[in-house]
Amino acid sequence: MIAKVTAMDKILEQALLYDFYGELLTEHQKEIYEQFVLDDLSLSEIAESEGISRQGVHDLVRRCQRALEGYEAKLHLVERFLTVKEKVAQIDRVLEEWEREKEEPEEIIERIRGISSAIIEEL
Repeated sequence: MIAKVTAMDKILEQALLYDFYGELLTEHQKEIYEQFVLDDLSLSEIAESEGISRQGVHDLVRRCQRALEGYEAKLHLVERFLTVKEKVAQIDRVLEEWEREKEEPEEIIERIRGISSAIIEEL
């Protein structure tokens, strides 16, 4: 079960990297990478449809992965996106708690201001 979760996390990571940096790849790279990651085609299926070797597809996918990971290592856009997304989720949780427990509005406002300040710093 843990291996499935890890594999799913890897697929999600690859999809996020592609969402943020995919336009920096060539058209050919994008086409092959989309088929492999997003369409979940096998290396053999892609090789057959593109008229290249399975090894060629494998090498191209690996180069694309390294390029996308390299962009993230330099720019950290996915990391920032996930951090901001988590902070917005925190705001939602604070508001849900407030609806349930009817805390003082000043406390809620202060907590939300703290989270929003962290979001601003992240950007």
